[in-house]
Amino acid sequence: MGKIINENIIQIKDLSATVKLNNGDTLVTVNNANMELKRGYSYAVTGKSGSGKTSLISIIGLLNRSYKGEYCYNGTSVSSLTDRQLSMLRANNIGFVFQNYSLIKHLRVWENIELPLLYAKKFLDKRQRKEMIQSLLKSVGLEEKENDYPSKLSGGEQQRVAIARALATSPEVILCDEPTGALDKKTGQQIIELLFQLVHERDIMLLFVTHDSDVANICNIIYEMDEGRIQCVKYDP
Repeated sequence: MGKIINENIIQIKDLSATVKLNNGDTLVTVNNANMELKRGYSYAVTGKSGSGKTSLISIIGLLNRSYKGEYCYNGTSVSSLTDRQLSMLRANNIGFVFQNYSLIKHLRVWENIELPLLYAKKFLDKRQRKEMIQSLLKSVGLEEKENDYPSKLSGGEQQRVAIARALATSPEVILCDEPTGALDKKTGQQIIELLFQLVHERDIMLLFVTHDSDVANICNIIYEMDEGRIQCVKYDP
């Protein structure tokens, strides 16, 4: 996926985070990280289990404020935002795709996709929401599945619903945490191709946390984490 606009969406500088262990010790999960994440670029964060990837993506996704250092989103320091402002920024601008899909089982496909629209207070008109949902389902090839429950879908189909949900608010950023980890290789490849296609069409910044070298290698930029430290190991914008 090539760059479209040379513009930082997210910039983190000298960022560090820790967690308290059960024995009272402190574990450094992110150690003095520096990153510039630009619109139109794809990124991968790799590393062994326990290297700090999940802690890093939770901070980038505005899910965790317990860190030291500077985090700017579109030039604004997020430390200056209230919890409500931060929640609305996340709801409107960041989409998430997880390994386990994270669909709500008792809601139909279209209702799962509608949730972020309701939370972000976008498309309050019911007709507008329906049109948006139908367009998203068409883009992921599931227009015939809108009234199905997640239990009726294959793993690949559930992940497609998760992608449609992540795109519902027209975010600037998509964060993917092992999005192919629960899928077979062929289905995983289809999901990755779909993500890149949609993100390229919409000029979105895409970041993967992944153990899959095939996924990482097709990204413009690869960061590797080890014991909380992060370094760029591939730069090919």
